[in-house]
Amino acid sequence: MSPAVQRSIWARYACFLLGAVSVALGFVRLPYTLGSAENPPETGASRSAASTVVDIGDIHAASYWSQWRGPLGTGVSPHARPPVEWSEERNILWKLPLPGKGHSTPVIWGDRLFVTMAVPYGEDLPPKYSGTPGGHDEVAITHRHKFMVMAVNRKDGKILWERTVREELPHQGGHLTASLASPSPVTDGERLFAFFGSWGLYCLDLDGTLLWQSDLGQLNVMHGHGEGSSPALHGDTLIVNWDHEGDSFLVAFEKRTGKQRWKTARERASSWTTPIVVEHGNTAQVIVSGSERLRGYDLDTGNLIWEGGGLSVENVVSSPVAGHGMVFTGSTYDRPGIMAVRLDGAKGDLTGTKQVVWRRNRGAPYVPTPLLYGDALYFLYHFQGILTRVNARTGEDQPGSIRLPGIRDVYASPVAASGRVYVTSREGVTLVLNDGDQPEVLAQNRLDDTFNASPALAGNELFLRGERSLYCIAEESGD
Repeated sequence: MSPAVQRSIWARYACFLLGAVSVALGFVRLPYTLGSAENPPETGASRSAASTVVDIGDIHAASYWSQWRGPLGTGVSPHARPPVEWSEERNILWKLPLPGKGHSTPVIWGDRLFVTMAVPYGEDLPPKYSGTPGGHDEVAITHRHKFMVMAVNRKDGKILWERTVREELPHQGGHLTASLASPSPVTDGERLFAFFGSWGLYCLDLDGTLLWQSDLGQLNVMHGHGEGSSPALHGDTLIVNWDHEGDSFLVAFEKRTGKQRWKTARERASSWTTPIVVEHGNTAQVIVSGSERLRGYDLDTGNLIWEGGGLSVENVVSSPVAGHGMVFTGSTYDRPGIMAVRLDGAKGDLTGTKQVVWRRNRGAPYVPTPLLYGDALYFLYHFQGILTRVNARTGEDQPGSIRLPGIRDVYASPVAASGRVYVTSREGVTLVLNDGDQPEVLAQNRLDDTFNASPALAGNELFLRGERSLYCIAEESGD
């Protein structure tokens, strides 16, 4: 998202036109339509990828959903067995109305679930827009907001505590589909880190006591479309990506005290991507997608280790995912493509080198982040109901692009467990597929809400956070 590039409303529509023209000219292979299967497949061998958010052998930690993309950072829960079918009348263990809006994914540890939100309050105020160049499709700010963290009993949906960490009149709202609480929290089982971007970073214990806080300033996001990058946690270090139209940076904090460990400058360019941390060799690397480039930084120092071009110049939203000694990332806004970068030997500028193991220019994601499940990499085209499944190691079709029945717009990232893949649309439809070279539909489930947050999985439960309610979905006991 280079400042040199002209920002305008037409860029957004140009990318849609580009996709349509690509299909028309045959650059995008038309997907086949899925069939169905009566019974879910047997669970196969270990599905673990080579991410190091938690040790796959640590069943205790791997059984929870401690961050946005789950315990492995790949969208996979290695021990969960969520249900296949549900509706508003079936397999809903509990449903909790939420007092405020947020697109953050709930995180789970033990018997508690934690969720963030922004709650408007007080008298109506004159509409306030961002005033950013090319601003469009914005929702105006008309109220002061409470930025809140809530703990919920995982078994019955009762609220255990609520904590308002800040009250403020936001300087800008966001896209009409966005929220003021889109970054997801992260927990290590002792502390909860809630990030609200321009409205602060907060560390609480699991009983809601505030331990420390940090104010990083004010984000000025391209087109006034709102904020969304979530923090990443690895060992004793908490990482925040601060990409916007002003002074951008990557910053690391000591998780117990909030003391800043290092701060590394990045391009003045908005992105909504969440960092990941991957251990390779003897080095833990912070890997971040952004304007034009994917970059790897040393976790201890913040120094740049490697970088590679190939991403969109503007508006990079989808985050990277890692496994098999590689990192996978994609974008579609103005430069469609998804690629795999080998970490072994990665140093300096990797653009055009053999470190880029494979690249595809069709079917790449815009909003949802890819899912890495065993040897399979799943990614959605733009934010539409076309899912591509490839061999992660080679990029070859297995089977390639799939048109998802009943699915239109998707902002939530896909998740997987127990040999199944779950894709949730904004319109409230969750499609359940079996994981295999020829995926089949196991169920098409609908709820009466709008869903932008990614699902969370733990135990026998699937958690879906809607615009109005938080759902816990589990098989009915039959008692």
